[in-house]
Amino acid sequence: MLNQVVDVVAKTARFIKSQSDQFKPADVEVKSLNALVSYVDKQAEEMLVEGLLKVLPEAGFITEEETITTERRSYNWIIDPLDGTTNFLHHIPVYAISVGLEYEGKMILGVVYEVGRNECYTAVAGHGAELNNVPIRVSEKQHLKDTLIATGFPYYRFDRMDDFIKTLTDCFRLTRGVRRIGTAATDLAYTAAGRFDAYYEYGLSAWDVAAGSLIAQEAGALVTDFSGGNDYLFGGEIVVVQPSISEAFYDLLSPLKRF
Repeated sequence: MLNQVVDVVAKTARFIKSQSDQFKPADVEVKSLNALVSYVDKQAEEMLVEGLLKVLPEAGFITEEETITTERRSYNWIIDPLDGTTNFLHHIPVYAISVGLEYEGKMILGVVYEVGRNECYTAVAGHGAELNNVPIRVSEKQHLKDTLIATGFPYYRFDRMDDFIKTLTDCFRLTRGVRRIGTAATDLAYTAAGRFDAYYEYGLSAWDVAAGSLIAQEAGALVTDFSGGNDYLFGGEIVVVQPSISEAFYDLLSPLKRF
């Protein structure tokens, strides 16, 4: 099944890449504050849905652009056809396709395809994670001062900004640096591959993190919400961290804990 899903995603990635040079500002629609969409997102999602229906006809769909509406089922595809739409619209070549398969509340398969670099990250629950068919693992840094952290800046939920800025300031002071590349799926994949040592963000949807969270877990990362619990798939917030620095990193994030 994984190979079939990768084929569907790779075909969609080729379509997205083919549109990148001819895309124009007039093609942009505004869904809500700072939430942008284009015909590329919608057509890409339609391609994914069409292909995945053939792979697992009995599955439901949870999709960002809502090109298909189904009831939740035992199996559910959770799809972001173009994570990093703002990057795409501004011709910044960092954006990804994210496809995850959930079974009764647990992620069992994930594919993140970083289009600009032709990097395909995959995982099946219990079988590890790979990048272009080569196994990957999280980094093994032992000290926070040696780490590179990824995050995403809030773009519509500003009620937690003060706490977020506090954690960001501590990251500046206590780590090697912070990166914000504008796509949660890619942040998760890069953390799984050891490029980042940890990643955290709030204001997310399930399609942003479904595939990447499994890939990160299968690569050896701890994946939780800000309070260390498991409410990250639909809870709107996520922490992904390699185990060696986890205690220090959770302390750093303490202002963002909900409980």
